Amino acid sequence: MKKLIFALAATIFSASVYAQSPAASSTSNTSTVPTASSCEAKAVGKNGKPLAGAAKTAFIKKCEGGSTSGTTSSCATKAVDKNGKPLAGAAKTSFMKKCEADTGK
Repeated sequence: MKKLIFALAATIFSASVYAQSPAASSTSNTSTVPTASSCEAKAVGKNGKPLAGAAKTAFIKKCEGGSTSGTTSSCATKAVDKNGKPLAGAAKTSFMKKCEADTGK
């Protein structure tokens, strides 16, 4: 009985996801900027729970392309240590501040 209920639930879930997917719609949306609702749907933490507060706001801003310039992305790609590993924490923050100041942002 549990297998039947699980199979039914999985079928309903997959049908609802397919119905909401952009590929299933009859009108084609050629916009490359994600909508607010799709960004909100993606705003989930590592533990699977929805983001809230400042974390959600920052995620949605990043998702919608809210970065002010390409300087940030170029600095982020340069933020690596001498071994080629990406910087993290205070080292990354310090590097990003210096890089953005040097590039005139």
